[in-house]
Amino acid sequence: MEQAQWEKLTPEEKKAQLYIQQKELLETLLAHHAISKAQFDQSLGDLTLKMGMRPAAAH
Repeated sequence: MEQAQWEKLTPEEKKAQLYIQQKELLETLLAHHAISKAQFDQSLGDLTLKMGMRPAAAH
């Protein structure tokens, strides 16, 4: 996301974007076997809780 786009976001939209970026990073680590599924689940749960986001529905 470009700086100009970022600056136009509300604080809630910025928080959501940061959450998405962190979630994608965790997914990348899991896909490359840098973390286990258990570590992914724990980290995503912690991230979701700390950022006050709603947990995604189970797939």
